[in-house]
Amino acid sequence: MPRKRKLLAQLSALQNTTSFPQICAVEQLNATPGANPSPKSSKYFVTEKEKSSQLQEDFFNQPCVNLAKSFLGQGEQTLWVLMALDNLRNLFHKLLVLACFAASSLFLFSKDILLILVRKLPDGRELWGRIVETEAYLGGEDEASHSKGGKQTQRNAAMFMKPGTLYVYQIYGIYFCMNVSSQGDGAAVLLRSLEPLQGLDAMRELRSASRKAPSRLLKDWQLCNGPSKLCQAFGIDKAFDQRDLTQDAAIWMVPGQDLPGEQDVVATTRIGIGNRGEWAQKPLRFYLRGNRFVSVVDKKMEREMAARGHCPGS
Repeated sequence: MPRKRKLLAQLSALQNTTSFPQICAVEQLNATPGANPSPKSSKYFVTEKEKSSQLQEDFFNQPCVNLAKSFLGQGEQTLWVLMALDNLRNLFHKLLVLACFAASSLFLFSKDILLILVRKLPDGRELWGRIVETEAYLGGEDEASHSKGGKQTQRNAAMFMKPGTLYVYQIYGIYFCMNVSSQGDGAAVLLRSLEPLQGLDAMRELRSASRKAPSRLLKDWQLCNGPSKLCQAFGIDKAFDQRDLTQDAAIWMVPGQDLPGEQDVVATTRIGIGNRGEWAQKPLRFYLRGNRFVSVVDKKMEREMAARGHCPGS
């Protein structure tokens, strides 16, 4: 592990001293000297002035569990690597990256990547939140899924649409939950918690407006630490059901800067699914260990991880 961190540090230093382009700086990756300054198209990203680096279907088109982890920056990030290599103009840098792959036998993107949900409000303000907790619902075989048995209804239709489609449903008649369809019929990932990054005052306004009685000012960690809370904070309701994250002008996802060090993902049981037999015990909820914006932590699982020597950054 020290060797791994050393190699990543060397690549980071090289990037800083030789203008090695950032993965999220798509304009730099696609620019060609003397050519039209408008960015080239990429099957991985759409680059527009107002929505740089918007994630595209190729990212969402992966198995449900992989997508749930990828939202936390911990899934298989092969597509990211390919996108970066395809766009690097400097052959020396490309060969250096490949050499590091061969020497260390690791993926560069085992390093954490910020995955950010962006919501553009009607007044033009943008809300940004990093995804820190997810749950995977695997489709027809999953007894806890709305699509169990492969049943498709008007309510759950979005779960059978192309990867990257939003599935928004209502609970208790007043709250909403937001999911993203993945690879596989009826499979989707529930977004459980976000770490607010931008537009926190607007999030507080939206949370306050959704609550009937006056209450205390919400702290940062209370804004999006639950599936219905994040929907309130981002102004998400049933009108967002079946929207395409790769095309929509009001909501999308982008990659952010890579994070220092590495963070463990805790895999544990899902929340509030009731008596669903073995499916109630399957480890299909994922969250970033030690992140204070997570809705519910599993201390028992974290102790077991610590006993196995699974320490953050190790």
